[in-house]
Amino acid sequence: MDWKEKAIKTLKDSLSPVPTELNELDWKSGLSCKTDRLAQHISAFANNKGGGVLVYGVNDDGSCFNLSREDIKTIVQKLGNIAKNNLEYSIPISHSVMKFNGYDLLFIYIPEQHDKPVVLRGHNIFDSYLRSAGQTVKMSRDQVKEMIATSKGVTFEERLALSDLTKGQILQYLDYKSFFELVGRDVPNTTDSIVNRLSEYNLCHGNNGIWGITNLGALLFARDLKDFPKLRGREVIVRKYSGKNNRSQEFEQHGTYGYAVGFEGLIDFIMQNTGKESIGVKREIIPTYPQIAIREFVANAIVHQDFGIKGLPVTIEIFSNRLAITNAGAPLNDINRLIDLPPQSRNEELAQTMFLLGICEKRGSGIDRAISAIEQMFLPAPKFTKGEQHTRVFLYPQKKFKDMIKDEKVSACYQHACLRYENGEYINNLSVRERFELTKNDSSIASRIIADTVEVGLIKPVDPETKSKKFMTYLPYYV
Repeated sequence: MDWKEKAIKTLKDSLSPVPTELNELDWKSGLSCKTDRLAQHISAFANNKGGGVLVYGVNDDGSCFNLSREDIKTIVQKLGNIAKNNLEYSIPISHSVMKFNGYDLLFIYIPEQHDKPVVLRGHNIFDSYLRSAGQTVKMSRDQVKEMIATSKGVTFEERLALSDLTKGQILQYLDYKSFFELVGRDVPNTTDSIVNRLSEYNLCHGNNGIWGITNLGALLFARDLKDFPKLRGREVIVRKYSGKNNRSQEFEQHGTYGYAVGFEGLIDFIMQNTGKESIGVKREIIPTYPQIAIREFVANAIVHQDFGIKGLPVTIEIFSNRLAITNAGAPLNDINRLIDLPPQSRNEELAQTMFLLGICEKRGSGIDRAISAIEQMFLPAPKFTKGEQHTRVFLYPQKKFKDMIKDEKVSACYQHACLRYENGEYINNLSVRERFELTKNDSSIASRIIADTVEVGLIKPVDPETKSKKFMTYLPYYV
C-alpha cells in the first residue's frame, strides 16, 4: 500500500464513526501563519513510526471543503520551504490533491526519518516533537534519549539497568528460580549454567567476565525493583478508595518484585480488593470483575507503557463504582478498534517475553478474551480513554439494565458486534437480548439499542435490503 492509498484509508478511519485525529494524520482547515508550529508538526511526523500526513480541507469538526488552486499552491510552497530550511536537516515531503467524498483535499506526506529525533534548526536536541493522542507535543528529555538510543538500534529492553557485576551478583539481584518455574525447566546445578540460560532470554549480558542486567531482566525478575535506580517509578501501584472519588484513600501499595515474579500475586491482590466477601458455611470472595479481564488489561498496561515518560507508573485504582487501569503513553491503535486490530507495542521484546513466559495470552487475543468474559458476567462495557501521555481503561461492576444510560448500552452493543464478527458471526435482536439478559418480550428494547448504535455509526446492517427488522443482522462499521 503506497502512502496515498494509506492516507485515504486513514482519513476515512479518522472521520468515522466518531471524528478524531490520529497520530499518523492531522486535519487542517487552513495554513497557519506560525512557521515554528508548522515546523513542529513536520518534526513530529518525521519522528513518528511510519511518518504521517497533514490533510488540508478538513475542519475541526471533521467536515470537509474544497481547496482552491491558489490555496494548494501556497500551502505546498510554504511547507516545502519549512521542510527544507527550518529543520536540522532537509526533510523530503510529498503532496497530492485527491478526491474524498466529492471534495478536493490536499495531502502532505512526511516520511519517518532514520536519523531521529528530527530537531528544529537552531534549537538543541531536546526541542523535538512527537505525535501523541492525535496531537503534536514536545518530547520529554527521557523520550528524546529513548528515541536516540532506539534509532541507533538499542531498544529500552536491551539497555543495562545494572552493570559491572559478577555472575554471582546476577543471581542475587534476579529471582532466577521464578524464571525457571515459568519456562517449565529445572534449575541448573551451576551458576554458569543458570546465568547462560538467563542470557539466552536477554535478561543479562556478559563480556570478558563482566556482566550486566538488562532493563528487560530487571523489569521482569527483580527481587526488589529498588535495587535498580534507573527503573525508579516503574513499579505497579495499586490504590483503593472508600468511595467514588479519590478524596478518601484506604491504602496505596507499591509493587516490589519484577513484573513476571509478582504478576500472579498482583492479580490475586486486585481480585481480593474488588470482590465481595460472602459469609456462609465457608468464607469466600465473590468476584466483582472477571479475573481474565483484569489479567489481560493489567498485562496490556505493563506491556504498552511508554518508558520515555516518567512520573506515570502503571496504576490500578479501585473505586466503589469502577476499576481504573492507567499506563503511560497514548494508545498506538484507535481506541475504537482495540478488538479487531493487531496489537502494536512500544516494547516488542517485553511483550514477546511475557507471552513466552505465559503471562500474556496469544498475541492479539487479550482484549477479545477480556471483553468476552465481561459479557459472560453481564457487566457494562469497559471504557477506553486516551490522553496525550496516557491510556486508561475503566471496568464497571454489575448494573441493572434500567440504570444503564444510553451510551453504556451503545458501547456494549458495539463491542458485542466486534466480538461476534471476530468469531465469524453477526449480531441480531436475539444476541443483543442475550447480551443484556433481556427476555423475548423485550425485543423492542433490543431493537432500540441496535438502532441507537446504528445511528452513531458504530454498526451497520449486513444487508440493508432486508425488510424484516426481526431477521436483520449487523456488523461493526469498519468491516
